[in-house]
Amino acid sequence: MDQMLLETLRVVALPMKTKFRGVTVREVALIQGEYGWGEFSPFLEYDDAESAPWLACAIEAATQPKPQIFRTEVAVNGTIPALNDKEELERVVNSFPDVSTFKVKVGTNAQEDVARINTIRSLRPHAKIRIDANGLLSVEQAVSLLQLVGDIEYIEQPCATIQELRELKKRIDVKIVGDEVLRKAKDPFAIDLTGAVDYLMLKVQPLGGIKRAHQLAQHHKLPVVVSSALESAVGINYGLILAASFEDMNFDCGLGTGSLLAKNVAQLPIVDGKIQISDVVPNLDGLDVSADRFEWWKNRIMRTAELLK
Repeated sequence: MDQMLLETLRVVALPMKTKFRGVTVREVALIQGEYGWGEFSPFLEYDDAESAPWLACAIEAATQPKPQIFRTEVAVNGTIPALNDKEELERVVNSFPDVSTFKVKVGTNAQEDVARINTIRSLRPHAKIRIDANGLLSVEQAVSLLQLVGDIEYIEQPCATIQELRELKKRIDVKIVGDEVLRKAKDPFAIDLTGAVDYLMLKVQPLGGIKRAHQLAQHHKLPVVVSSALESAVGINYGLILAASFEDMNFDCGLGTGSLLAKNVAQLPIVDGKIQISDVVPNLDGLDVSADRFEWWKNRIMRTAELLK
């Protein structure tokens, strides 16, 4: 990684409104280059190898020109964590104004999952529902859950393995989206998704940037939907650019997760269910992590950069 790029490093801590993926404070590293800001924010438990595509994406965002885009705003879904408290659920739903789709986290308790979905339907009866199990379900559990949840747009990563997804696909009519099966693969170009998934979930950081995400979409020849990895506004905006760089985008994208943060580095408001792509100039005042955390992130970046050589 270029030393001048490393010298621009800032690391910020963004508190969450609601715990999501077990995270209450989202730490994010930002770098600035000729073409703007890039974000490096793999989750803390990820090792250097899994973090490498995230760093490649940050470097691409900071140092490479942006691709051609086909729209200046992107329709987004509301993302609902695995909450069970009705008042908290209502608050989160209301934080997504005017969206027409909600993606609901499921997979730990079927009864609670169904109750969560029904609460959202009672609050937004005309919204489409999609669910995301993050690979937590067995084939039998996925079949059972899908019999209970009513009409949904799709289920994202119901089971962990391609073999399980193929088996499930033979038994259900609901469309399946592949996420972890792609982005956590040692070589996402080498996997065979035939008969396993209907759509691909693209997340710009975990997949290594916009150019590589397009290469993967072209390789697997499946319709795509774009989602976030709980980034700051810098990373979200780059995800918006990825979504807008596809001529065909037939799904609301999971890029509204900034609504889950209590503080952010910039504002990307949802207006009429869409977020406008912008030239994000982050305001980092008062958000920096401690000196020890900064050094932790800097060392992590330097180790990870070695893997990109």
